[in-house]
Amino acid sequence: MRPVEDLGSSHGWRRQRGVLGDGREVFAKSGPASEVFASEAAGLRWLGEAIAVPEVIEARRDRLVLSWVREERPTPVAAERFGRSLAVMHRAGADGFGAPWPGFIAELPMDNSPAAGWPSFYATRRVLPFLRQARLSAADVAAVERAVERFPDVAGPAEPPARIHGDLWSGNVLWSGGTGVLIDPAAHGGHRETDLAMLALFGLPYLDRVVGAYREEWPPADGWRERVPLHQLHPLLVHVVLFGGAYRDGLMDAVRRVLAL
Repeated sequence: MRPVEDLGSSHGWRRQRGVLGDGREVFAKSGPASEVFASEAAGLRWLGEAIAVPEVIEARRDRLVLSWVREERPTPVAAERFGRSLAVMHRAGADGFGAPWPGFIAELPMDNSPAAGWPSFYATRRVLPFLRQARLSAADVAAVERAVERFPDVAGPAEPPARIHGDLWSGNVLWSGGTGVLIDPAAHGGHRETDLAMLALFGLPYLDRVVGAYREEWPPADGWRERVPLHQLHPLLVHVVLFGGAYRDGLMDAVRRVLAL
């Protein structure tokens, strides 16, 4: 790969645009050797069976090379196409809650080992591990733990494992080819409402069109909007761990809303 543009760094990884010998443009991330790039590559290949993602060209312990995504402006039509594709991806399903590869969200490891049902998986593999890493007061920790105890009662109707992105904020959706292209997944078998809640957390262009088209393709279970704070607990805890107390108030507001369900 011949580097042609330095795109800066993120989470300690160097990011570059490059050109291969055959003229193809690529995106490359490099950094200290770890399992994180292999995990991302596995997730992209898995999601790519059902939705638009970059092609994985190379995955090494110290570098990941993907096909370059040429971005364009989002449009209502592209948003609707993305919403339908997202539902198709979720419906493609998973063998269980979790994944057969190590999980990461940004540079933070996540436990992808299986659990019997989604409330248990979400509590023991997603929320509680990050609660132990967050620097919260004893009172805040106790409140989150009370919310966790309510997961079996407030999770809504049981659903089979969905094929989810797992870190679906707006920065991980690139608009290209008339639809949304997914990047940087924390992919695993999970609950499809998790991806919808993550999109709502930080917003997305034409989100109402995305959700409307999704609902036409595969309507979420009744009460899904009320459960959005439940599914936002994990990403908010991740942000508290990564960036500190600036996200504490958002987390505790979501906790209060879960406790009120």
